[in-house]
Amino acid sequence: MNVVFVESLTGTDLLQMVSHDVAGVLAAAQGESITFPVGHFKYEFHNLDFYEENGEIRQELVIYVKKI
Repeated sequence: MNVVFVESLTGTDLLQMVSHDVAGVLAAAQGESITFPVGHFKYEFHNLDFYEENGEIRQELVIYVKKI
Protein backbone atom coordinates (compact mmCIF):
# COMPACT_ATOMS: atom_id res chain seq x y z
CA MET A 1 0.00 0.00 0.00
CA ASN A 2 1.12 3.55 -0.63
CA VAL A 3 2.06 5.48 2.50
CA VAL A 4 2.47 9.26 2.37
CA PHE A 5 3.82 11.50 5.14
CA VAL A 6 2.42 15.03 4.94
CA GLU A 7 3.24 18.12 7.00
CA SER A 8 -0.19 19.05 8.35
CA LEU A 9 0.38 22.82 8.51
CA THR A 10 1.57 23.32 4.93
CA GLY A 11 0.30 20.18 3.17
CA THR A 12 3.83 19.46 1.92
CA ASP A 13 4.59 15.82 1.07
CA LEU A 14 7.63 14.73 3.10
CA LEU A 15 7.87 11.12 1.95
CA GLN A 16 6.00 8.71 -0.30
CA MET A 17 6.67 4.99 0.03
CA VAL A 18 5.14 1.58 -0.53
CA SER A 19 4.87 -0.80 2.41
CA HIS A 20 3.40 -4.23 3.02
CA ASP A 21 3.52 -3.58 6.80
CA VAL A 22 1.23 -0.59 7.06
CA ALA A 23 0.35 -1.33 10.69
CA GLY A 24 4.05 -1.35 11.57
CA VAL A 25 4.71 1.94 9.77
CA LEU A 26 1.73 3.55 11.52
CA ALA A 27 2.83 2.25 14.94
CA ALA A 28 6.37 3.54 14.38
CA ALA A 29 5.05 6.93 13.22
CA GLN A 30 3.10 7.30 16.46
CA GLY A 31 6.32 7.08 18.48
CA GLU A 32 8.17 9.99 20.08
CA SER A 33 9.27 11.64 16.84
CA ILE A 34 10.02 11.09 13.15
CA THR A 35 13.16 12.45 11.52
CA PHE A 36 13.23 13.48 7.87
CA PRO A 37 16.08 15.28 6.08
CA VAL A 38 14.10 18.53 6.55
CA GLY A 39 13.68 18.20 10.34
CA HIS A 40 11.99 16.44 13.24
CA PHE A 41 8.25 15.85 13.30
CA LYS A 42 5.55 14.51 15.60
CA TYR A 43 2.56 12.36 14.58
CA GLU A 44 -0.78 14.21 14.56
CA PHE A 45 -3.33 11.95 12.82
CA HIS A 46 -3.78 9.66 9.85
CA ASN A 47 -6.33 9.07 7.13
CA LEU A 48 -7.03 6.19 4.75
CA ASP A 49 -7.69 7.65 1.32
CA PHE A 50 -9.22 5.89 -1.66
CA TYR A 51 -8.72 7.02 -5.24
CA GLU A 52 -9.20 5.72 -8.78
CA GLU A 53 -6.26 4.99 -11.05
CA ASN A 54 -6.63 3.37 -14.48
CA GLY A 55 -10.16 2.25 -13.60
CA GLU A 56 -9.06 0.54 -10.37
CA ILE A 57 -9.86 1.66 -6.82
CA ARG A 58 -6.63 2.07 -4.85
CA GLN A 59 -5.94 3.11 -1.30
CA GLU A 60 -3.18 4.93 0.52
CA LEU A 61 -2.41 5.72 4.11
CA VAL A 62 -1.73 9.42 4.67
CA ILE A 63 0.09 10.21 7.92
CA TYR A 64 -0.03 13.85 8.99
CA VAL A 65 2.81 15.20 11.10
CA LYS A 66 3.79 18.56 12.58
CA LYS A 67 7.28 20.02 12.86
CA ILE A 68 8.76 20.06 16.36
